[in-house]
Amino acid sequence: MDDEKSAESAAYSGRWVALVRGKVVAQGDSREQVFQFARRSRSKENIEIRFMPVMPVSSPLLEAVRTAIPAGEPVYLVGGAVRDAVLGRASRDLDFACLHGIKLARSVADALKAAFFPMDETFDTGRVILQNADGSRDILDFAGYRGDSLEADLRGRDFTINAVAMDLNTGTIFDPLGGVMDIRNRRIRACSESALRDDSIRILRGIRQAAAYGFSIDPDTRKLMKAAAGLLPNISPERLRDELFKILSGPKPDSAVRALEILGTLPYILPELPALKGMEQSAPHVYDVWTHTLAVLRHLEGILDVLSPSYNEQKANADWMNGLVVLKLGKYRAQINEHLGKNLNVDRTARSVLFFAALYHDVNKPQTKSIEENGRIRFLGHDEMGAQTAAQRGMALHFSNDELQRLRLIIKHHMRVHGQTNRKEAGVETSRKAIYRFFRDSNEAGIDLILLALADTRATYDHTLTQQHWAAALDVSRTLLDAWYEKADEMIRPPALVNGDDLISTLQQKPGPEIGKLLEAIRENQAAGFLNTQAEALAFARDWLVTAHESAKKAEDSGQP
Repeated sequence: MDDEKSAESAAYSGRWVALVRGKVVAQGDSREQVFQFARRSRSKENIEIRFMPVMPVSSPLLEAVRTAIPAGEPVYLVGGAVRDAVLGRASRDLDFACLHGIKLARSVADALKAAFFPMDETFDTGRVILQNADGSRDILDFAGYRGDSLEADLRGRDFTINAVAMDLNTGTIFDPLGGVMDIRNRRIRACSESALRDDSIRILRGIRQAAAYGFSIDPDTRKLMKAAAGLLPNISPERLRDELFKILSGPKPDSAVRALEILGTLPYILPELPALKGMEQSAPHVYDVWTHTLAVLRHLEGILDVLSPSYNEQKANADWMNGLVVLKLGKYRAQINEHLGKNLNVDRTARSVLFFAALYHDVNKPQTKSIEENGRIRFLGHDEMGAQTAAQRGMALHFSNDELQRLRLIIKHHMRVHGQTNRKEAGVETSRKAIYRFFRDSNEAGIDLILLALADTRATYDHTLTQQHWAAALDVSRTLLDAWYEKADEMIRPPALVNGDDLISTLQQKPGPEIGKLLEAIRENQAAGFLNTQAEALAFARDWLVTAHESAKKAEDSGQP
């Protein structure tokens, strides 16, 4: 019985409820609203109206922190962990407000035998990191009050949903701005009229949290966001990058990016993108470039969802196209997620770069647009030019070198899988030589190219996509993944049959660029299955040199450079 009451209290925490004989018969945001609801159905019964207090956050980690803090010292759990508790979610990263952040963080780290880092001496913030046996980490941040009291600290925060605190000693909830009610009403509301002006990165954070939790942004807060958008150039590139990556890696990235556009932020953070809006495309495209780009983000999220280790089979089967993704590519689910989870930077994964590449993959279509005599619109060279434009934006946002390299490869080669798909649909199989060249040019980024191509295909055709074309796209994807994960030693990185010294000594050649070209030609034909022994490789090399010299002689005789 106690467990039932505890579960009921958690379900209605922060809400007004009406009870008849101890049972909840109505719930709502105010005493009057709940009373009216209950009276309609239980007019002849005694109705008790009660406010259900917010349930204190409880976890083993929190208990460990509680035992580590000095007795009687005021410490408050704030922000996301309290918000998530109201939503019934667990949170591994805990933020605390206290009198002396760095000092307390060092004390807690010593007590828990954890790592300590002074994060920001100006704002008196220290971090404690606990490494768990399974490789995961718990992060505890301790910050001194921003202001002269807890209430001043909460009122100076970004949004009311993040301005709720719990006394770590007593479990008492402090909610001066009605944050719990906003959480219940699924509403993002600024803590003050100056909240967005004080730190305009909060515009991106609010959009991200709205997408992550399925919340709506309060109309007045939207106005404040729009008014503060012009301040975004004052934000450091690193902070902009980190919030953008969180948006792109989180739920509903297409909706979040659309919100960024509606609120007028793109000219200040991603200035190349507004030109995509209204840029028409010929069939088979059904959208303009901007709408297509958003659709790619949406479909990429959906495809990665059904290929995740914890995918929802019922949800996947509700979309027959993604159901086919599971059928054709599901065997590589673990490998794909390992690939996407690799860090290209200490704090950022390959998945983040893939979504940024999806956002920028068609960025140079406006600059490469041409119209043929038959009226068909073409964008020749938009892939190679787009790779450079995206890299320039990445450099402005302080991407790491590995991230920039991955970004360039994905955008430069993003049309290649489409070419193989069209050939497959026409009855031409993907050759071993084509597979070798694909991964020679893209290496690990080939996996990203496959995933982006599938999302790009769905966004291009949308409701006009035929089962035949989608099956061809999936067959090509499966062929490429088979080669990468199961036949790499045979088709992608075959063991060398000869080396440069072999060619120089056996064929009496001089060292130089020609030897490198010859070795590559041998590797390509070996991967294609045409060369299997050293003798075959050397024979091929002799023929190749003869052909190369004959071609050079003809060019010389004809006066060509």
